[in-house]
Amino acid sequence: MRRIGILAGVVALVLVTGLVGCGSKPAAGAKKVVVFAAASLKPAFTQIAGRFKDENGDAAAEFEFAGSSELAIQLTQGASADVFASADTAQMDVVAKAGLLAADPTNFASNALVIVTAPGNPKRVGSFADLARPGLGVVICQQPVPCGSATRRVEDRTGVRLHPVSEEPSVTDVLNKVTTGQADAGLVYVTDAHSAGAKVTTVSFPEAAGAVNVYPIAVLKNAPQPTLAQRFVAMVTGDASRSILAESGFAKP
Repeated sequence: MRRIGILAGVVALVLVTGLVGCGSKPAAGAKKVVVFAAASLKPAFTQIAGRFKDENGDAAAEFEFAGSSELAIQLTQGASADVFASADTAQMDVVAKAGLLAADPTNFASNALVIVTAPGNPKRVGSFADLARPGLGVVICQQPVPCGSATRRVEDRTGVRLHPVSEEPSVTDVLNKVTTGQADAGLVYVTDAHSAGAKVTTVSFPEAAGAVNVYPIAVLKNAPQPTLAQRFVAMVTGDASRSILAESGFAKP
């Protein structure tokens, strides 16, 4: 009798576990909107995705975060997505000229460059010109990644030429080089410095005001989920997301 009781308990446990496991799976036929977005948007868009799911039943947002130029190349080479959010208008123009947009893009945010260093700024970097000092390990974004294009604009305006030890494919890669001690300083966006918190010291410089990047977003022409894509874009560009973007460090476009 004792053995039978134990077996019955095991069977009951298996059944309950199976039911719990089934309940944790996504609903059959659940829809998702696929968003190709600039790497700097990850913290803000991850929060916006929560609101999007709450307001659209079982529909979810799935993201591909990377440098905007890399994403633009993927799209022009046939990658499938519903929405493209770029860190500058130049890469959105690449996608538009390829005939891949369903409608004109909408500008929803802007971002500016700052310098980040190790906590406490041990190398005493105080200006953009300081980044050209001999022996200072500086990391920047490569071109035509938007943060790299912005860096070049600052160089052109100031006449200061940097000699980076590395040029990275996305702004988050630049930030990682600094936070892991592989570089003394890096040029990233205000939003990236904000997300890094105490892992970096942030140094603002006035010349950044002349190289502000505006972020556009658009529904793609061959979007598998055009209705959800339009809803996602409406959420990003609407008042509901303004506070999230502002809290992440973005300014108005």
